[in-house]
Amino acid sequence: MALMITDECINCDVCEPECPNQAISMGPDFYVIDPAKCTECVGHFDEPQCVQVCPVECIPVNPEHVETREQLQAKYAQLQKSNSAAA
Repeated sequence: MALMITDECINCDVCEPECPNQAISMGPDFYVIDPAKCTECVGHFDEPQCVQVCPVECIPVNPEHVETREQLQAKYAQLQKSNSAAA
């Protein structure tokens, strides 16, 4: 399940540097999460780091990108492989 940032985001800038997959970036009005890169921190941490640091609790699961833990782990592995190839 990829996460998403709602329009309640106050652009406080704390989530972006916490994302180990660089899935968070500034959108037109507030931060956004790229579902292709979001693993909910599976492979890195036990809990999604952006959710842990968000002061306004505006980062729920994206209902359009529901994934199992196994799918998130596979996405993590693919991202790591891609990052290694690019380096």
